[in-house]
Amino acid sequence: MRNLIIDIGNTRIKSAVFEQGILLEDKVFDELTDAIIYWETLFFDQSLVSSVRWGESDLAKKLPFSFIYLNHETSLPIANMYGTPATLGLDRIAGAIGAWSMRRKGPVLAIDLGTCMTFDLIDGQNAYLGGAISPGLAMRARAMHEQTARLPLVDLHVKPDELIGANTITCMQIGIWLGVELEILGQIEAYTKKYPEIEVFISGGDAQSFVSLAKDLIFVVPNLVLYGLNSILNHNVE
Repeated sequence: MRNLIIDIGNTRIKSAVFEQGILLEDKVFDELTDAIIYWETLFFDQSLVSSVRWGESDLAKKLPFSFIYLNHETSLPIANMYGTPATLGLDRIAGAIGAWSMRRKGPVLAIDLGTCMTFDLIDGQNAYLGGAISPGLAMRARAMHEQTARLPLVDLHVKPDELIGANTITCMQIGIWLGVELEILGQIEAYTKKYPEIEVFISGGDAQSFVSLAKDLIFVVPNLVLYGLNSILNHNVE
């Protein structure tokens, strides 16, 4: 079966075509009209849409094909043990399920490096338990700039090679980059102590900046959320 997976965020629209769990192609769009033109050229058997921008009824009017709309009532291939499931970001649990789908069992830790960093765990009983949320790279830079009188908004496109900053800008850059890296490693260490058989999957917009962290049992998978959405779709149609 061939699946079309659509993830509509606040600014970008991502889509992917999967067949038998294999990602065949993926695209990113700024406008829904452009995405629809592309989707109409595709052959697929079923589709799932996750959207923070439009509700199910709005999309039913816009999209020229049927689809499953992801919400908090959608059946999942794992147990959701989160304390407040109605407040859980669908991208968080999709990312966790994406990590789980890579292994087909827990424990797995999904780390998403975006505006916020999120850490999400599925345990050895294939239950989603939750995790942690903290500021990402850009948010840390903006916080220091906006909540102080003199600190500038620093450029974070290049990771500093040095450990000790010789001026204010490099001190801020090193503090942000090293702080995020050590937080990631510290979280992984803490989870590994509690779940020795855990595998860790890193994704998100800033994931490629931390490829150097990848080693045994740590994998960088940029499209982890799309893999999770594909797993959810398969669960609902099989």
